[in-house]
Amino acid sequence: MKEKMNTDKFTDRDWEELASALSGEKEGKSELLNRFLAEEGNITQEIWEKLGKMNDEKKINVDKAWDKVYSRINESGHITEKTPSGIIGMRNTFLKIAAAALILLSLGTVTLYFATMNKQIVVTTANDQKNLKASLPDGSDIFLNRNTELIYSANFGKSGRHVVLSGEAFFEISPDPSKPFTVDAGKASIEVLGTSFNIITNNPDSAVEVYVETGKVLLSDNTGTQNIVLDPGYVGTIDTKLSGKTLNDNPNYISWLTGKLVFDRQRLEIVFKDLKRVYDMNIIADDPAILDETWTSSVDNKSQDTIIRLICASFNLRYTQDGNVYHLSKE
Repeated sequence: MKEKMNTDKFTDRDWEELASALSGEKEGKSELLNRFLAEEGNITQEIWEKLGKMNDEKKINVDKAWDKVYSRINESGHITEKTPSGIIGMRNTFLKIAAAALILLSLGTVTLYFATMNKQIVVTTANDQKNLKASLPDGSDIFLNRNTELIYSANFGKSGRHVVLSGEAFFEISPDPSKPFTVDAGKASIEVLGTSFNIITNNPDSAVEVYVETGKVLLSDNTGTQNIVLDPGYVGTIDTKLSGKTLNDNPNYISWLTGKLVFDRQRLEIVFKDLKRVYDMNIIADDPAILDETWTSSVDNKSQDTIIRLICASFNLRYTQDGNVYHLSKE
């Protein structure tokens, strides 16, 4: 087959842990297993489970199957260990999973699993893109902000719902109590049944931040020692220094998605930060006193030129422009 699993991503120790998790010897999902399922597909776990059921009905010589799989993978150049200990380590971990797949294939119970095991869907946005909608097979929709990457398996939804996010995105998840929706957000993981929420993984202070609009979200760190339940209206943060949750008091928290901003006597320093996040406008006040001015207005999907002219008219300012950078000064 042309498609092969990328074994170089995982060490022998990793494969041993994965084998324990897939066989049911180790309860719960570790960060390693979540990454493996996202990258290699939940279909591997299905193969393992089917093999276990077949053992009750038919005698299977796994060692014989192993010999066939080992020779095939060795010929392909995927095995670089030359020492006996390296070979034995591989034998007891991942390659037995490969043997399980080979057995199922030989019995005619599975078709082309290896052809799909390593396929991923990767959706990315550039600096000038936002609100890119990714529709998942389960009916869930994910809207990506600028400079964001979303990864999920081509087999998404068949045995689980898991994605990997880097950047910022807004999620609208279709309810499915039998299959919780999980997000690998780097330093944290998020689990939901059906809800809408926003995730930020690229904060300047490196904290993972989640805002819940509807439903309920479980936010956890990768060690499992910090678990935060978030109800609608709350923002949860996972960080190595300080974690917790607070009630959101920012009406413009997800304005990057809607394009609508509302300011009620807000300092221009905050206004400029929101405009940067939503419209990618870099506004610099040449006179620091300008930042202390307060503004009451609304911005609803306006052009950058319209926005900067509106600000200047409100405070008797003038501006010069260099690309998307605006310098403000007093008249």
